[in-house]
Amino acid sequence: MKRTSAGLLVVLALFATGAGFLLDQVLTASGRATFTPSLLLPVLLLLIAAATVALAWPVRRSVRSGIRIDPFRALRAATLARASSLLGAIMTGFGAGLLLFLVSRPIDPQVGSTVAMLALIGSSIVLVIAALIAEQFCTLPKDPDDSEPRDRPAEPGSPHFS
Repeated sequence: MKRTSAGLLVVLALFATGAGFLLDQVLTASGRATFTPSLLLPVLLLLIAAATVALAWPVRRSVRSGIRIDPFRALRAATLARASSLLGAIMTGFGAGLLLFLVSRPIDPQVGSTVAMLALIGSSIVLVIAALIAEQFCTLPKDPDDSEPRDRPAEPGSPHFS
């Protein structure tokens, strides 16, 4: 499994920034109030970050101690870490788009809306960082069997020597 690239995270954040800005633009043009995320969303993102690192920690501990771990467990933790980093990048961009729309208006935004957007952006950045760290924790060393070439001639005394 390849690691999550920074370029992918940046592209997702940029697209989500545009989506957040466009959402508020459409809502305002139709006469509705702008979208303000709940203050529980940053708490949820921080809980996801903590769970991601907590699931990856046993994988890291087993790799460092040399104890063999189930590779599927490591793969599940790495998949969660990758999904969390993608979610964090999207939510960072979305919150930035919402905030960008608010500060681009001629009137001053409400303090509650601004705080909600900043909390969303901050917790999303924490989620991305935690997910990338968890993904690093899930890097398993190569098996010794995988590093040996298959077409190596058999040595004398081995069962495959003829």
